[in-house]
Amino acid sequence: MTPNKKMNRRKFISSAAVTTATISIVPRHVLGRTGYIAPSDKITVANIGCGTQGLREMSAMLENPEIQIISVCDVNKFTTNYLDWSANGIRDGIRKTLGDSTWGAAYSGIPGGRDIGKDFVEKYYGKNMPSGQFKGCSSYEDYREMLEKEKDLDAIKIMTPDHLHATIALAGMKNGKHVITHKPIANRIAEGRKVIETAIQTKLKTHLLAWSDRPEHALMLKWINDGAIGELKEIHNWSYRPVWPQWTSNPTDTPPIPDGFNWDLWLGPVPERPYHPNYTHNVFRGWYDFGAGSMADMGHYSLFPLFRTLGIETAPLNAKAYGTTNKTVENQVCRGIKNDVAFPYSCQFKFAFPAQKNLPKFDLYWYDGGMKPFAPEELEEDGLDIDTEGMMLVGDKGKILAGFLGENPRIIPDKKMKAYQGEKSVPEKENETRSETWARAIKTNTESPGSFIYAGPITETINLAAVALRAGKKVEYDSKSMKITNDEEANKYLTREYRKGWEI
Repeated sequence: MTPNKKMNRRKFISSAAVTTATISIVPRHVLGRTGYIAPSDKITVANIGCGTQGLREMSAMLENPEIQIISVCDVNKFTTNYLDWSANGIRDGIRKTLGDSTWGAAYSGIPGGRDIGKDFVEKYYGKNMPSGQFKGCSSYEDYREMLEKEKDLDAIKIMTPDHLHATIALAGMKNGKHVITHKPIANRIAEGRKVIETAIQTKLKTHLLAWSDRPEHALMLKWINDGAIGELKEIHNWSYRPVWPQWTSNPTDTPPIPDGFNWDLWLGPVPERPYHPNYTHNVFRGWYDFGAGSMADMGHYSLFPLFRTLGIETAPLNAKAYGTTNKTVENQVCRGIKNDVAFPYSCQFKFAFPAQKNLPKFDLYWYDGGMKPFAPEELEEDGLDIDTEGMMLVGDKGKILAGFLGENPRIIPDKKMKAYQGEKSVPEKENETRSETWARAIKTNTESPGSFIYAGPITETINLAAVALRAGKKVEYDSKSMKITNDEEANKYLTREYRKGWEI
């Protein structure tokens, strides 16, 4: 080894193992429990984003022996003003993972930020240390500094607001890191395309966390192939989201930026604007600049696995959108509110898909904010109504109704389900956690089922929804050239205006 050439941890351990192999052999049980994985064989991960979802999903990574979290990153140092689905869910989840019923007792509110992330990591790993302490997790405000300094890093997990996903994923792959990201891959079609192309070019392993094994989809496909509903014509999917506050205009007041919160880094590529709490934490999802709406929030979970199972490999030909309208009063006169900054309170989308390899052309319908299809006559025949959330596949000879993710599928009406002579049992589900899925892909150098390279159609579909909303008309889309062909002005919604220095 040349004097000036640094050797990283992984190479050092490997070299040291060879050097000392003839000196002693240490039995595995001395090193740890059964199934012990040597530190040099673990996947080293940086968790970027330590808000509610980032902390919630950290437990599974910590408990996975294949993974070692070596760094956390967040533009927020520490606050207890996060928003979540329950007052104590984050605290109680951390307590359960740590086996410590007193963790966070001093916190009033919902905690988050990089200090919480670092504390969680070090307390968990410290449980297995003779001293009861562990100090091997670095902490950063800026992901760029982290990528520059953490030379032993294998992968990054992106848990930030949507508008930063593409920027961080591209930086990670540029630095040779595997990338795992929360949905969506990007909240602009052009950014999503670039991320996916970069994943293909670099051959790094990637994973979109919205993928899950849905054996129910395989059963529904079998019913379609058996002719139980005839030729597929429509897919309907509906959610009660959003569950966050929605606004119809940008805030006009300018509260101070909280201590320990880097607003400039939080904005990232988005043009400068004053800080406001109505943009941050999980309410970011409602804004065109920062989020991608309810369909991106939930539709990835239901539709990405369905696309993969049904073999939907090309993007829609067009999209049409309807959204809630809003009114206000000015000088005793009612007038409409023009909203081009945030998603409506509720939306309906219709996408026309071309024929796929094993499917005829079909339409996809999405509903949110309390909107849903009316109960079809087959359901009314059984004296039932449409649930708050669900999925329905419509053929020219029948219908399949299921839960939002495809759970508990059945042919309707009930008499038709009973008359069907084919397979009715849902295939067994793979017993693998999300972190195990992407860790296995990295370890075996294979594509995960949720790889970015499979996510082009779902990414373009969901982001095309916002384009149709903002264009206010049906948009014709040429995926090959990535262009809206019937409205030149609408093409600006495929990308964004970038703040100087943040262009990609």
